[in-house]
Amino acid sequence: MAILSGINPVLEGLKAGHPLDRILIAKGAGGARLQQIIELARRAAVPVRFEERAGLDRLAGTPAHQGVVAMGASKGYAELDDVAAGALLVVLDGVEDPHNLGAIIRTAHAAGAGAVVIPERRAVGLTDVVAKAAAGALEYLPVVRASNVNRTLEDLKKRGYWVYGLDERGDQAYDRVEYNAPTALVFGGEGQGLHEQVRKHCDVLVRIPMEGRIPSLNVSVAAGVVLFECKRRRAAS
Repeated sequence: MAILSGINPVLEGLKAGHPLDRILIAKGAGGARLQQIIELARRAAVPVRFEERAGLDRLAGTPAHQGVVAMGASKGYAELDDVAAGALLVVLDGVEDPHNLGAIIRTAHAAGAGAVVIPERRAVGLTDVVAKAAAGALEYLPVVRASNVNRTLEDLKKRGYWVYGLDERGDQAYDRVEYNAPTALVFGGEGQGLHEQVRKHCDVLVRIPMEGRIPSLNVSVAAGVVLFECKRRRAAS
């Protein structure tokens, strides 16, 4: 059973029709957005219970739940074949921090991506922390779990995709390269970046020019920079 905690994840889960068994609200909690959750839950016939905040803390595994926790069916993974043909794709090569994954999912949805692809091994999956960091975007953006990132990139190339990998050693600046459609953007994990075999499967390696002494950005920040540049290019063309 999946646990959604926080106002945005629960609110967007209700709006998207995610199957929820019940919603728990901390006694004494209030506000317009919590009232909106209660009203949407009643329309969807989802039971709402008011409980002590300590019980919500235990269920969510954190006190940072904003006074609301929902229990429902686990979020399932999509298949690559389910993703719209030609959609902008984000492929992640070993992102392990759930906050980073959630932030990337949120940003990818805002930038118009069609799906995020994550590996089965040596990477974080869809957890409550990811859902909360995604701030509701997980309800709308498919997440594909790939058994092997390299094979997935080969499959995408057969489908006509151009694969762009972000790498600090890339020979082209992210804001100078032409993004041919359909586009797949590949981002590496924290610390080590892209694996060598993944780099070899990229058609183009791009970099974000940096000032100062820090050689790279956090992966979720870097993904936002490149995704919105790609969005700007697509809109212009």
